[in-house]
Amino acid sequence: MIPNTFLPAFAPVDQSGGRGLMIFVFQMAAIIAIFYFLIIRPKVQQERKHRDRLQQLKRGDEVVTAGGLVGEVIHLKDDRVTLKTGESRVVVQRDRIAEIRTPKVAEEEKKPS
Repeated sequence: MIPNTFLPAFAPVDQSGGRGLMIFVFQMAAIIAIFYFLIIRPKVQQERKHRDRLQQLKRGDEVVTAGGLVGEVIHLKDDRVTLKTGESRVVVQRDRIAEIRTPKVAEEEKKPS
């Protein structure tokens, strides 16, 4: 004979458990899709756009480095950029440039909406 303490373990299982699993999987897929389209995808597009702008960098562009230095590009060489900041010149890595300020962008910021 089986003791009474084990009887609940052998009780019949409700057959609707599969439906609950399907709902859970659907909810998780929806959360992942929302997370991807609201957070991951825009960040990847922004990084790609910034990388493309760094490749199109040219002499005369005003840039801001990740450290906060503001300067004008005077020389480009592979992965290094020489900036003129006031009277001094600084060599920085190309990927350390955080922002590119072109004259057109500066003019658009000054225009009142």
